[in-house]
Amino acid sequence: MKRSTFLLLAAVSALAVGAAAIVAPAAFLASKGVVGNAAAEVWMREVGVLIFASGVASIAMRTHADSPTLRVWLLSNAVVQLGLLPIEALAYQRAVITSLPGILPNTLLHVVLAGAFLFYASRVSSRATRPTERSGSNGS
Repeated sequence: MKRSTFLLLAAVSALAVGAAAIVAPAAFLASKGVVGNAAAEVWMREVGVLIFASGVASIAMRTHADSPTLRVWLLSNAVVQLGLLPIEALAYQRAVITSLPGILPNTLLHVVLAGAFLFYASRVSSRATRPTERSGSNGS
């Protein structure tokens, strides 16, 4: 699959999940077997905004040419997915989340996305060069 296609699919997923978390945080929590409260719903909405923003960035980045910046962006997305991966499993183990079917799709999605982001990061051309600094530039 082309990188641009993967990023489009990742974007659609992030936009949908983010929007659901923003609009219906109680339903999102209930799908995982969590009894929500006002604080949990606030945090679910905040996370939803971050996920939605990730989808927007994936759409914006999907046609970018190879560059060191693109490689770092892809790697940072893999870090996000790998960082999120154990959270729900630990919450299930500790009976904070009580619905295993509510976390399995998410867990699978994190594994697939992490692997794909790492794969595409590794495929960014090593010939991608850093932008050159103008002589005399002080970085401002």
